[in-house]
Amino acid sequence: MTFHENEIRVDEAVVRSLLREQRPEWADLPVAPAGAGTDNTMYRLGGQLLVRLPRTADNAEAVRKEQSWLPRLAPHLACRIPEPVHAGTPGAAFPLAWSVYRWIDGDEVGPGSVTDWPAFGADLAAAVQSLHSAPLMGAARQGELSWYRGGGLQECDGWVGERFDDCRAIQGLDLDLDRLRRLWRSALALPEPSGRQVWLHGDLKPTNLLVRQGRLHAVIDFGALSVGFPDAEHAPLWDLPPGARQAYWEAMSLDDVTWQRARAWAIAVGLSGVSYYWHTYPAFVGECLARLRAILAAADER
Repeated sequence: MTFHENEIRVDEAVVRSLLREQRPEWADLPVAPAGAGTDNTMYRLGGQLLVRLPRTADNAEAVRKEQSWLPRLAPHLACRIPEPVHAGTPGAAFPLAWSVYRWIDGDEVGPGSVTDWPAFGADLAAAVQSLHSAPLMGAARQGELSWYRGGGLQECDGWVGERFDDCRAIQGLDLDLDRLRRLWRSALALPEPSGRQVWLHGDLKPTNLLVRQGRLHAVIDFGALSVGFPDAEHAPLWDLPPGARQAYWEAMSLDDVTWQRARAWAIAVGLSGVSYYWHTYPAFVGECLARLRAILAAADER
């Protein structure tokens, strides 16, 4: 399954070739597909390791960022995060940087794995607070750590308007785009964020959260790691049931302005996912549509 025009195809043979070149002691371990995100393809390696290969050259920059910063951030965080154990370099079979991490056991967040959604919301808030409180250790909002989701909404209005147009052109899309546009525009009228910039995960959607016995156990996929204002960090809350959303909001002590800006970020990212992946990744489009419909359903709550 490919999602991008410039995507580099990989398979088990590619993984084994890289291991033979760089970690021959692992080359004969069992290799099995372990999921495919929009930015990376994953393979489980034996029982304790995970191989992660970026889909494009742009995604490879995120791999190097994780290798550099995750070991330094881990001691400051309230839950487990990926632990790099090998910084893969380009090889004959694959031209980009790649990684091997320790395998983290856990279940994806969903109704089958979480029974107490308010408790889960509070767990997530604690994890986010620990990340936002972590020392910057010399990091600043520049270069690879300056992803757009840590900035202001105004600078994104142009491309968000294009995503609205793209979605209007999709035949059969059942979504109240006019109302979403009004919510987006109302957020543009709010004051821009100010104050301390912090570490941001950047993509706390349920597929990047792992639970054990119903409680948050790990946060994974730090490819969007950046430094900036935290408004967009809260955007994936509309992927969770209202009970988790409310508990998170209360635990984080978020004000209404921050909440409205977070909702606008959720709209922007959701529309982008629908328009970009409409023909290639229907499951991900479904996640984005569920988020946008949850926003509409909850629009009168605050």
